[in-house]
Amino acid sequence: MTIHEVFADHSAVAARAALELPPVLERTVAAMHECLRAGGKILACGNGGSAADAQHLAAELVGRFREERQALAAIALNADTALLTALGNDYGYERVFARQIEALAQRGDVLLAFSTSGNSPNVVQAAQAARRLGCVVVAFTGARGGELAGHADVVLKAPSSTVARIQEVHTLCIHVLCESLDALIRAGQAS
Repeated sequence: MTIHEVFADHSAVAARAALELPPVLERTVAAMHECLRAGGKILACGNGGSAADAQHLAAELVGRFREERQALAAIALNADTALLTALGNDYGYERVFARQIEALAQRGDVLLAFSTSGNSPNVVQAAQAARRLGCVVVAFTGARGGELAGHADVVLKAPSSTVARIQEVHTLCIHVLCESLDALIRAGQAS
């Protein structure tokens, strides 16, 4: 692909996402807002680029997005290398996120599970563990959804099967969620 073709492909996928994803994003931000209002926390996980997305989201929530506000409870389950390597060694890599869910999650928390294929075994097992505990599970996947889609309350399918385009849509959705959540928090403080 030429540079121009990459930009054209990105634009086409982003345009489809703009048509398809707003209702899913509205459901997701409503779940996140309700969770945080009730004293819960946002958990996120993924592998590789999706791990970076989980950390990006947690950083925006604990820090700030655009304007100063209270810190919001968020944890990226893939960020602690000592914990990941210990759990991977003792329980297998497929359980590195599920085991943390079992330790940290409570009913009403929200898990944002990132997997471009929707088939990462450790992300699928995290979603299963979160559902057992009564958490809301939001799956961030590609167009096919994969196995993860069957274990989620909300499925955000980036409309592409190209990993780079999926990740670009996921990053945009992270920003949409943060901006929308901040607006809901500001509206709640004004009333």
